[in-house]
Amino acid sequence: MRSYLPNGVIHVSNINLWAHVGVLDDERLFGQSFLLDFSIWLDLDQAALLDELSLTADYSLAIKSLQELSFRVNCRTLEHFSEKIFNRLEELYGSVPMKVFLRKCSAPIPGFSGTVGVERSRNFPSSSQ
Repeated sequence: MRSYLPNGVIHVSNINLWAHVGVLDDERLFGQSFLLDFSIWLDLDQAALLDELSLTADYSLAIKSLQELSFRVNCRTLEHFSEKIFNRLEELYGSVPMKVFLRKCSAPIPGFSGTVGVERSRNFPSSSQ
C-alpha cells in the first residue's frame, strides 16, 4: 500500500443512474434513481505537462461503464451497490485511491423528500482517509 496520495484527483459528480436496489421488493422490481459522485487520485503531472489523454484517466469510460452496471445490479443495500461500483472502477483504473458517494434520490419513507447515501473509500494510505 502506498504511504502517500498521488498529487492529483479527478472528481466526477452527479452521474444519474437507474438501478434495482432497496430493501422493499418494489424497489428491486421497478428500480429507482440514484446519484453517484466518485473521485480517483492519480499522478496528473505528465498529463498536465504534455496534454496527453493516455497519461490520465478517461472518465467517460467510467461514466458509461457505471451506467451499464446500474442497469444490471439488483441488491438490497447501497453498501453492496457501492462495492460493485468500486470493483468496476478498479477494473478500469487499477488499485488507485478512490472515493464513492452514492445517493438514493427517493427513499420510500413517508414524509421524507431528501436523499439517503453512503460514502466509502478504498485503497487509501491508512493515515490519509
